[in-house]
Amino acid sequence: MTTTLTLPMATLLSTPMTPVEAALVARGVVAGVAILVAALAPARRRNVLAGTACALLSAVGILVGALALAGGTGTVRIPMALPIPPVVLAPDRLGGLFILLVSVVGLLASIYAIGYAHGASASRTQWAALAVFLLGMQAVPAAADAVSFLFAWEIMAVASTVLVLADQARNPEARRAAIWYAVMTHLSFLLILAGFGVLVGATGSTSFDTLATADPTSAAASVAFALLALGFAAKSGLIPLHVWLPRAHPEAPSHASALMSAAMVKMGVYGLLLVTLRLLPGGPTWWAVLLVVLGGASALYGILEAAVATDVKRLLAYSTTENVGLIVLALGIALLLRGHGVPGAAAAALVACLLLVVSHAAFKATLFLGAGSVLHGTGERDLDRLGGLAREMPWTAGAFGVACMGAAALPVTAGFVAEWTLLQSLIHAVRPQERVVAVVIPLALGVIALTAGLALVTFVKVYGIAFLARPRSVGALAAHESPITMRVAMLGGALAVLALGLVPGPVAVVVADAAGVGGVWAVGLGGLELTGVDALLDPVALLALAAVVALPALALVVALARRLPARSNALAWGCGAARTSPRMQYTATSYAEPLMRVFDDALQPARDVEVTHVAESQYLAERVRYRQRVEDVVEVRLYRPLVAAADAVADRARRIQNGSIHRYLAFSFGALLIVLVVVAR
Repeated sequence: MTTTLTLPMATLLSTPMTPVEAALVARGVVAGVAILVAALAPARRRNVLAGTACALLSAVGILVGALALAGGTGTVRIPMALPIPPVVLAPDRLGGLFILLVSVVGLLASIYAIGYAHGASASRTQWAALAVFLLGMQAVPAAADAVSFLFAWEIMAVASTVLVLADQARNPEARRAAIWYAVMTHLSFLLILAGFGVLVGATGSTSFDTLATADPTSAAASVAFALLALGFAAKSGLIPLHVWLPRAHPEAPSHASALMSAAMVKMGVYGLLLVTLRLLPGGPTWWAVLLVVLGGASALYGILEAAVATDVKRLLAYSTTENVGLIVLALGIALLLRGHGVPGAAAAALVACLLLVVSHAAFKATLFLGAGSVLHGTGERDLDRLGGLAREMPWTAGAFGVACMGAAALPVTAGFVAEWTLLQSLIHAVRPQERVVAVVIPLALGVIALTAGLALVTFVKVYGIAFLARPRSVGALAAHESPITMRVAMLGGALAVLALGLVPGPVAVVVADAAGVGGVWAVGLGGLELTGVDALLDPVALLALAAVVALPALALVVALARRLPARSNALAWGCGAARTSPRMQYTATSYAEPLMRVFDDALQPARDVEVTHVAESQYLAERVRYRQRVEDVVEVRLYRPLVAAADAVADRARRIQNGSIHRYLAFSFGALLIVLVVVAR
């Protein structure tokens, strides 16, 4: 039975509460405590106390998400001091899945931050912003109407902006990144506000239950979908609205970057699912095609930029654009197949979409936490200055390596299971008589294949350059392992990547229930069966088979190796000489150079060769310096001209502010006349 609980606290003792309502109330109380602890705790103990409070807030969020995901119901209304409707929280199964997801990532990030936060990121403001950020992300999927959704969305946006500004006092780049992020996140808010406004105008209510009565085939529904899709795409980091990602993620503290990339961008995905599955199901075909195009283009562009990036956090930010692109592509495929009478493949694509959401949260959180550990232990985040970290940072190397496998979608990881499910839906979606399906499905397969190949190259580069070979800088040479709380968080994320890959069946069943689709079963020791497309995956059985085949071969190789004569350790390709300098090995830039040349037209790198001649000789060179810079093509070609045009308009507008009181009075009189004319009509 569903009840309604209205705050303030005076009503709590006299009103019976469902478990979901009790958990929602407890979450609000714990959030208030976490903010107070962040504001009042002494600096010496602030990290431990505030981090523990944020971890407790995330733990309560896990409880809320689990209860809602299990089918629990309940409604909490929070009256507002302003003359606006109350905030209404009533999570359903889908919202419960996302609450659980962001809370698990929040728990890892909070534990990690206890050992990581220092300087500005350990201030009262930053810890309070982290607590508010966690609360906002948990509230978005719980919202039951448009007003509550937008209120929680803005709390999440403002708190995350404060986190990006952590280092702004000494790092001007952090201020610039925060400006870009603030502009894009509020553009997202305005687009979502406009989209909900169109739906409210068509239905007469802000409640999601009432908004769901709108006719999805009407013009108003299409306008609302376009506005909402663009708004959620901006928050998710889809191109061409992705430009805040490679700016904000590198400058935010690493635990905040993990939250933003692994959890916050999923709020945009949740918004798309909310619109297409609950509010406006059964829309026209072009909605699905739009999502497929946005997702496919974002996946290709994101992984291509990641493949040539050398800043590890910037690389991971572009990788997020790729991952979210695949998620949105899977959602578009599900909608397309559902609308063209392929229910089994459509259900598999929707399950793949949610599995991609879960897997990305696991490996991307671990990757950003690992990148923060590298920064903490070396002071470096440029891959060209790293190397040899596996020996000095074995815990970080192990967790980061597992996460790289997940990001590259290699077997026995969560990423592999999710992409396998998506491929199964595409393979079994043959409909030659449907022209749109016949064109979209092969193109989607090509996008996934190219993306998977580039992802493998990218994360081989990241791990090989950063953790193997020899140190390329003083910071890498003096690397040290991270504190215990950081290691615990990274290992927790890595274990999640492996667990989701080895036992995908139960997870797939849960996400299928959350999405309201069937045809998914857990088989064997946690294997996955897609009955709608007649496909079966049992990772444990495959792993056992691989071990049976590989172990005898490995034993034979070891036995033969012992019989061989002693070998020299000299490098054959070095003419018998050892590498005497770290400069005599690949860097991230040189590793990616073949890709740079192949995709030169798309990336458009800026190259500069400076030659210093010997004693004015045009034939003998004393020094040759080669510089290559890769800038975001979308930012350069789209946003910079827009910013320049806005600056030009602003400069011209200054001319009317000449200090003349007569001119200002004339402006006021003209505005008054316009208002009177409008009111008179």
